[in-house]
Amino acid sequence: IFIVCFTVVLGRLWCGWACPQTIFMEMVFRRIEYWIEGDANKQKKLDAQNWNAEKYLKKGSKHIVFLVISFFIANTFLAYMISADTLFIIITEPIKYHLSGFASICIFTLIFYYVFAYFREIVCTVICPYGRLQGVLLDNQSLVVAYDFSRGEPRGRLKKDSINTDSGDCIDCNRCVQVCPTGIDIRNGTQAECINCTACIDACDEVMVKINRPTRLIGFYNQEFVQDRKPYNTGWKSYGYAAVLFLMIIVFSSLIYKREDIQTTVLRASGTLFQVRENEETSNLYNAELINKTNEEMKFQFKSKDPKDKIEFIQAAGVLPRAGSAQVTFFLIRKNKSIKEYKSEAVFEVLVNGKTVSQATTSFFAQPE
Repeated sequence: IFIVCFTVVLGRLWCGWACPQTIFMEMVFRRIEYWIEGDANKQKKLDAQNWNAEKYLKKGSKHIVFLVISFFIANTFLAYMISADTLFIIITEPIKYHLSGFASICIFTLIFYYVFAYFREIVCTVICPYGRLQGVLLDNQSLVVAYDFSRGEPRGRLKKDSINTDSGDCIDCNRCVQVCPTGIDIRNGTQAECINCTACIDACDEVMVKINRPTRLIGFYNQEFVQDRKPYNTGWKSYGYAAVLFLMIIVFSSLIYKREDIQTTVLRASGTLFQVRENEETSNLYNAELINKTNEEMKFQFKSKDPKDKIEFIQAAGVLPRAGSAQVTFFLIRKNKSIKEYKSEAVFEVLVNGKTVSQATTSFFAQPE
């Protein structure tokens, strides 16, 4: 819902300014490429020339640096997936003990390398599902990078010592097309390939300043402004999405607030019914699993809510590791005279520092007298 609401109001602002793909591409890899090979014109010249020492040195050093950076990005990505502690073990211990982990590092390193060295904006226009959804999410009130055709058309080349009053402000210099990383012509309207990087806005403004015409021939506009000169106004659709999002945040926050620190699950042991004991008692065998949802180790006490019940532990545990779990196997024993029906309820409590932090309910089976 947040993605839909954000996109309806602000268009592909995420793609151009916050997406990790764009940030790494423009702030890291593109800058390194410019530093080693030069600007766009120098890169074209380098690509066109025959292979010589200069070309081998520049191309080789660029791709080596790209591989090294991709390796660090891959490790950071895997640290999120499998935890930093697990990744540290994979890196520090011999490879033969962690072949799958080592293979994962290599695979993701190559993936990131090819994404930033070769695929680049193809990821945004073809692979990314968010980019493919733009045609569904955007409407006429969404802010997008747009060409003000009412001011720019008809286009006309700027001629020296002449004033063409019949043409618009666009002088058809194609600077907006030249600087676009996806190679589109924004003057043809909103397109799925546009990632809102605003490179065309900056390039067009530079040209407008040089020819003494108002800037923002290309800018952040919605279609209602470009077509009908209506001022920007957030539509009711956006308010509806925002209301749904607000309700979901409230529900999610309440669930987080009410969440138990320890999750307890108690199940009767499979293949058993009940056991008739001496001293006119009946027992049921249970397996319990306790999950610690906090980052702190917890000492706990496991007991029945009914003080008349007795618990006989087979596998006991008194400490829950942080973000870990513990298994408890036990018999619940009840006096036959207290059993009134074949199936009754059994409630168990988990206490930490004398305070009940979790409960679990299951069934107790016995033959009533």
